[in-house]
Amino acid sequence: MASIDGRPQDDVTASGARAGQVASVSSGAPTGQAGAPGARRAPRRGHGGIRGREGIAGWTFVAPMIIILGLFLVIPIGMALWVSFTNWQGNTSPFVVGQGTDVVGLKNYTDLFARDGLTRDNFMQSIGNTFYYVLLVVPLQTVLALGLALLLNNTMLKGRSFFRTAFYFPSVTSSIAIATVFLFLFSNTGAVNAFLGFFGIDGPQWFSDSRGLLHLAFNAVGVDNPDWAQGEIFGRSLWEWLSGPSVAMFVIIFLVIWTTSGTFMLMFIAALQDLPVEIDEAAALDGTTRWQKLRHVTLPMIKPALFLVITLGIIGTWQVFDQIYVMGKGAPAGTTLSPAFLSYQQSFGNFRYGSGAAMAFVVFVIIIVLTRLQRHVLTDKDERKPLFRLGGRK
Repeated sequence: MASIDGRPQDDVTASGARAGQVASVSSGAPTGQAGAPGARRAPRRGHGGIRGREGIAGWTFVAPMIIILGLFLVIPIGMALWVSFTNWQGNTSPFVVGQGTDVVGLKNYTDLFARDGLTRDNFMQSIGNTFYYVLLVVPLQTVLALGLALLLNNTMLKGRSFFRTAFYFPSVTSSIAIATVFLFLFSNTGAVNAFLGFFGIDGPQWFSDSRGLLHLAFNAVGVDNPDWAQGEIFGRSLWEWLSGPSVAMFVIIFLVIWTTSGTFMLMFIAALQDLPVEIDEAAALDGTTRWQKLRHVTLPMIKPALFLVITLGIIGTWQVFDQIYVMGKGAPAGTTLSPAFLSYQQSFGNFRYGSGAAMAFVVFVIIIVLTRLQRHVLTDKDERKPLFRLGGRK
């Protein structure tokens, strides 16, 4: 074996390679044999590559929708929020202070809760009406939609397509047209009172009687405006808060449940058809009844769909407008008044846009609170977080 300076040639070669690696590391170059054509280079970190191109493509596709939402949703919400702090009456630009528009701060909001007057009386009455409206519509339409979905999801049922179309048809029909038909059906000489007359029942004056159903129930047992119900809450007595929905509002409740259950039925059907078949088979082998299967198997697995249906129901009921507009505009005696219609009336009827915008944002806060509350209720106990966090994360 040849040697150089008394050392074997292999040792010299190995030591030279190690020296080249050390030199490469110290200089920031990639390790390996110095000068080797096949030496690896460290990948460059930057905005290129597959991930970078995917990010650019993603933003390119969503940019039109972001622009549309910004122009027609985010910016108008910000403008409405600004108007709620002014006394703008629609004559001039709301953003030019001093020329018919003055900044009043929280006055429009405090007038709704703390100042005696017609504005607070109407707004509180609309809140009370909508409270009973939501309390009846959301549970009933959810239960009805789930029941229809369970019925139509049965593979043994014949004509499922026909029934699915029939139940969904009222949801795609014009709400104005349906409300007009209901006005004829529930008029004093309408078909409903005529049908009740066959059984000797004198039907109520549906859109003329302003008494609430709870007041009628209290009067039936001899209770009429007792002393314990005289205390005031936001300018209304407790007896007025406990009036319950009027018969006119009851008609609207019936109409809305009938027209919205079909849409929520389809959501439940989609969730039920997505359930694994193995779970149903396992439940059948365990000998569970239909009620036990529904309570312990089906409902826990369709919680996302249940949350969606209840959330959409809460949003829709607190924003009810078209049925109120067609079926009396709040009559009789304001018992069908809703915050959405009152906000419209205050803005475009009385030209008090600041007060109308304030009503809209109060309803917005109510919807957020109720949505958060029902999400807390539907979450499993071991996964629940504080209902309303105050402070930072721990």
